[in-house]
Amino acid sequence: MEETWLVVGLGNPGDSYRKTRHNVGFGVVDELASRHAVSLKTKRFRAVLGKGRIGSAPVLLAKPQTYMNRSGDSVGPMAGWHRISTERILVVHDDLDLPVGRLKLKAGGGHGGHNGLRDLKRGLGNGEFLRVRVGIGRPHGPDDAHDHVLTSFRPDEHETVSTMIERAADAAEDILADGIRAAMNVHNTRGES
Repeated sequence: MEETWLVVGLGNPGDSYRKTRHNVGFGVVDELASRHAVSLKTKRFRAVLGKGRIGSAPVLLAKPQTYMNRSGDSVGPMAGWHRISTERILVVHDDLDLPVGRLKLKAGGGHGGHNGLRDLKRGLGNGEFLRVRVGIGRPHGPDDAHDHVLTSFRPDEHETVSTMIERAADAAEDILADGIRAAMNVHNTRGES
């Protein structure tokens, strides 16, 4: 039997957060759902879910509805119920340390101060899940990171963000098809910004 992948986009639920920097993970999952005709309508495990295939891989796409800082409360039980090992979980999330337009793929590691990743580690029991880190940039002024992640992208960033979401979806597809190492060789060497 083919093992299922769990692809999780991190974000916050509700219209007021829909276009914020913190919600780029939701945007990538929406892009994957659109490309592969996966209906994101099931509400279970405190998430919006959809089952389908990406290429030859069976996949469960998920957007936790627990708010970012409690993502593990959704993903932990979901992974347990579906018997999906941590190494077959791909998390797409925003990253302050990357400029807008940049991506970086990673296998395992720490949370780097990201509260959603911190809570996923707690909920899953380890941090060995795979990641697509999507650049949202750091604030330019006195704004702290907390305020910055909850702001919308500037109008002059919209085209770059749209392309970045598409490239992040490409990266997720490559991970599922060819594995994390091969995908890293393609996507971590790009210099687009």
